[in-house]
Amino acid sequence: MESNQQIANRDSARGPGPLTAATRQRLQKLFEHGQRSADKNDYDYANQLYSQCVSEDPSSILYLQHFFANLQNKYGDNKKGAKLAGLKIKSHRSALSKAAGKGKWEKALQAGCAALALNPWDTASLLAMAKAYDELHIDECQLFLLRWALAVDAKDIEVNRQAAFTLQRMGQFDQAIACWQRVAQANPQDDEARQTIARLSVEKTIEEGGYSQDSLGVGEDGASNTEVKVAQFSKQAKEGTDADKSLTPEERLKAAIIEDPTDVESYLQLADICIHETRYSDAEYVLTRATEVAGSADFRVVERMEGVLLRRAAQQLAIAEQQVQNDPSEENEQLAARIRSQVNQVEVEVYAARSDREPGNTRMKYELGLRLKRVGKYKEAISALQGARSDTKQRANVLLELGECFQRIEQFKLALTNYEESIVACAEPDSETRRLALYRAGVLSTGMKEIDRAERHLTELAGLDFGYKDVADRLDKLGQLRDSG
Repeated sequence: MESNQQIANRDSARGPGPLTAATRQRLQKLFEHGQRSADKNDYDYANQLYSQCVSEDPSSILYLQHFFANLQNKYGDNKKGAKLAGLKIKSHRSALSKAAGKGKWEKALQAGCAALALNPWDTASLLAMAKAYDELHIDECQLFLLRWALAVDAKDIEVNRQAAFTLQRMGQFDQAIACWQRVAQANPQDDEARQTIARLSVEKTIEEGGYSQDSLGVGEDGASNTEVKVAQFSKQAKEGTDADKSLTPEERLKAAIIEDPTDVESYLQLADICIHETRYSDAEYVLTRATEVAGSADFRVVERMEGVLLRRAAQQLAIAEQQVQNDPSEENEQLAARIRSQVNQVEVEVYAARSDREPGNTRMKYELGLRLKRVGKYKEAISALQGARSDTKQRANVLLELGECFQRIEQFKLALTNYEESIVACAEPDSETRRLALYRAGVLSTGMKEIDRAERHLTELAGLDFGYKDVADRLDKLGQLRDSG
């Protein structure tokens, strides 16, 4: 089990920010191009395209699946990859580790894809990539990699251990127990494996039976076995006797809280364990008690609670969207849309609170602005985004979003001004943000009958990417408008 510090470090990890609609559209085009290349047996080019999709959108299981399927076809499923792969692969794994250590996730995943492109059956590379997904809290993709590694070597202790942790976190107890059993078979002295198998068997019973923790193992005084055990430990600690060494870290933290109900740090560490195991209701209960002790002025507790709300909302949406994939009925579609709306509202409330607490944090204002725009509150989004314009790193994106908000409320001159300022603010002349700003400025100028302005923007865009959206057709129409005028 992870230490409290490891859990804290894991929770503090920050992955790539939310993808813009333009980025998603661009990656989808790359993915479709990759599919066409793979169909033509152009595996190397398909790998380049799939690698870009995986590294820029790590949450997409579809991109990851096609990345591996393409490599499997490339190597004829030979289970060993390219010739002399072992001599080249270590440098890519090292680059993955270094980039991940610095929180540069896109670079880390690029390095991981490069390693796996040499040998998609290399267990060390699969584990390193899975660890990156673990840090990003992307369970489904992490599990895909670990299952692939298990197919390579079903008896590998480390692969089974990591797969077990992920499976139990996702509530897949039978498969988690099977992994722990393989660990125990390989190393009969592994106490953690034996104890976890027993614990998961109980959790499986609880899950399948729909029982609550408090309804199990109740003693004569109404306390559960766990509560009795924790209280006993607390009493032993106070009396200076040897404490029960069989207690889990969670039980020890509960005992510490019994000993000192004002110890906020114990509440936070206990909440971290619940969050790590995706037990968000339990985490919310613990943090509610912490709030009663610390008050609303302790921002550590407040931010943990906000994080729980965001994670639980995202989990509910993921389940709803999976249901749509499995059964795209109108009822499931409506449910997913309703939950998506609820998630957006939760995110707006959380980021509004964070922005109020940190009025000078331009990044927080930008995130709030994006979410207000998403729920159609364009005027409020404009106020938030205007407060983020001083962020030099995000300035081009901020101005682009401002332009769209102004366009939505039919303030077309302001919209065009922001699009053009976004074009100027782009540090990379060939970036997706700049292309989209040029396109929107060109389209809006056309609608405003400013033909010269529209032609300037769309011509510049065509020079960068003639196949971008319908820019070629729009330039033809501008020529017709000029001729007819």
